Amino acid sequence: MKRQAVVCLFSFLLNAVCLASSPYEYPIINPLAATIIGTPKAHMASLPDNIHREERTVVVLPDRKVNSFIPRNDLSYSLVSQQHKAPLVFSIAGTGASHRGAKMRLLEKILYKAGLHVVSLPSPTYGNFIATASTTQVPGHTVHDSQDLYRVMEAILGQIQNKVDITEFYLTGYSLGGTQAAFVARLDEERKVFNFKKVLMVNPPVNLFNSVSILDQLLEDNIPGGLDNFDAFFGDLMDDFSRVYAELENVDFSDDFLHKIYQNRGNEIDISRMSATIGMSFRISSANMIFFSDIVTGGGYILPNNHQLHKTESTTNYFKVASRISFTDYFNERFYPFYKKLETSVTRNSLMQDTSLTSITNYLRSSNKIAVVHNEDDIILAPGEIDFFRNTFQSRAHIYPRGGHCGNIAYKDNVDYMVSYFSKKGD
Repeated sequence: MKRQAVVCLFSFLLNAVCLASSPYEYPIINPLAATIIGTPKAHMASLPDNIHREERTVVVLPDRKVNSFIPRNDLSYSLVSQQHKAPLVFSIAGTGASHRGAKMRLLEKILYKAGLHVVSLPSPTYGNFIATASTTQVPGHTVHDSQDLYRVMEAILGQIQNKVDITEFYLTGYSLGGTQAAFVARLDEERKVFNFKKVLMVNPPVNLFNSVSILDQLLEDNIPGGLDNFDAFFGDLMDDFSRVYAELENVDFSDDFLHKIYQNRGNEIDISRMSATIGMSFRISSANMIFFSDIVTGGGYILPNNHQLHKTESTTNYFKVASRISFTDYFNERFYPFYKKLETSVTRNSLMQDTSLTSITNYLRSSNKIAVVHNEDDIILAPGEIDFFRNTFQSRAHIYPRGGHCGNIAYKDNVDYMVSYFSKKGD
């Protein structure tokens, strides 16, 4: 990703004030602050507190080998069910997130309010998914990951179809999960297991590699003292994380972690600190993905080649190594070589293109069942990428003037739109 993306972002931020009032009254102007803080309680939509939610597991790949460090081969997911017949929506988590993260719980309530059964799925970049449901176990390839998601959905349907009364199927996801929802919907056009009637993408990246490069830069350009001070910065943030971990029942590095770290640091509106915190949150999520992938494949990227971890073995030093690795490093040193072996005609550029929404532009433009909600100031988009959604989706693109990356999902206007989109008849 070109450095001008971050330069443009900072130019915007330095000229912004913190609060404003407009026809769209989400109150936080600063996109970094919006990304971290989310929606203040006074501006949140009214959502149901008590919903019928079950934690469940499913075995997707019964022949998948387990070991003492990862002793299970079942994938965790959740089911929220109505007491009447209703459409069922599959909801896909964002990068590094489980099915139990804060945004997924929020989406469950929104979708339940819309009258739907809800199956919440972890991201294919989440450790449990990598270990139990990923065929390659080298995540990040949108096409392959979406095929794995489809297989998971089929297995879950077989498990629950006699438990809930389903009228039809919908699909949604936020961030990377939003991009994957589009690829899953296209795959379903061929396989026709679900015949999805409605698909909603929430704050998806256009090009995964542009977006992760922006996030890497947010960290690397804003570590106090520069990259040479990475270890000290990482240690300081891990001290904060230890306190956060003790406070929260379920921690996803990409959800609860970000807000809690910000709170622990005094809610300071400091652009460099906010940028570094967001970047570090992504880096930890990325490190978990890389580390888990290396454990289950024995790839020798982080651990010694074919080294088998044991439950009592410390992983601290391995994780420190993984946290030093940018997504660009992962792409060049692990991801690209792996997929090059699978298909010799693959190039770095073709791999980036094939995993981007631009590779399915014609499908997105012609498929009236797919809509997108996004924010003009989303920090994971490169300059001009928001126009991809306007040009491709036309009237099916619902773009808000602010909200950062997924910061306004709980805002009343956003919730009203999502509820209306999924509950409206005849679409």
